[in-house]
Amino acid sequence: MTDEHERMMRANQANWDARTPVHLASRFYGLGERLDPARWFADFEWEDLGDLAGLDVLHLQCHLGTETIAFAERGARTVGLDISEASVAAAAGIAARAGADVTYVRANVYDAVEALDGRRFDVIYTGKGALCYLPDLDRWATVVAQLLRPGGRLYLAEFHPLLNALGPKPAEGEGTELLLRHDYLGGRDAVHRNATYTYTDGPAVEGATDSYEWMHGMDEVINALTTAGLGIRRLRESDELPWPRWPQMVRTPSGWWRLPEGEPRIPLLYGLLASR
Repeated sequence: MTDEHERMMRANQANWDARTPVHLASRFYGLGERLDPARWFADFEWEDLGDLAGLDVLHLQCHLGTETIAFAERGARTVGLDISEASVAAAAGIAARAGADVTYVRANVYDAVEALDGRRFDVIYTGKGALCYLPDLDRWATVVAQLLRPGGRLYLAEFHPLLNALGPKPAEGEGTELLLRHDYLGGRDAVHRNATYTYTDGPAVEGATDSYEWMHGMDEVINALTTAGLGIRRLRESDELPWPRWPQMVRTPSGWWRLPEGEPRIPLLYGLLASR
């Protein structure tokens, strides 16, 4: 990783520290209501993950740990890791209030092997807005392989690169139709954002508003994992999201959201199961 990439990741760390109090108070995460970690998961994720009771599970880039707690509730020995000190502190508090036994560690994902003192895991889970903050997927996949026990599994539930390419909202003067606004494939410089508001509701972010994201196509993800020695066992593409990214999306029987009938059916999320 270059010095410039390290500078960008430090900016992202500061940005996530600044986002944390906004997210804690947001309706999006709903932490003032009854905690329901399972609502962030599609049914197919649990089908692919299988029984987690008694297993060691690591959630990389866990932010507030709203998903991490779900693994502990299913009987796993659970660890969450995130680059943001504020996020890790908030996640520990949320888990304590929920009575969930989760250990949280503050570390850059690239330093996870050292930060976890050589501990190995049966299952690693990550995604839903995680990979775009990593400049080097080959190095990420190598870290994942080092953290997994032989026979261990990675589950990646991530926003589809097509979703990221479409962008969250139209530019000024454009209509509501979905248009390609960003790269689908990676390989170019990071996308720099200077945003005072995050993807949630709530007040403006105070302080560090700069962040950097990298685009990663499906081929880049799969080739990084296979090069690191992991075998791809299953790949799913889903047309549903756990929240309405665009205002025209409609609620589904699962409680998630999809584009309405009459619009093209496109992948918005993917689930990838790999094993060492």
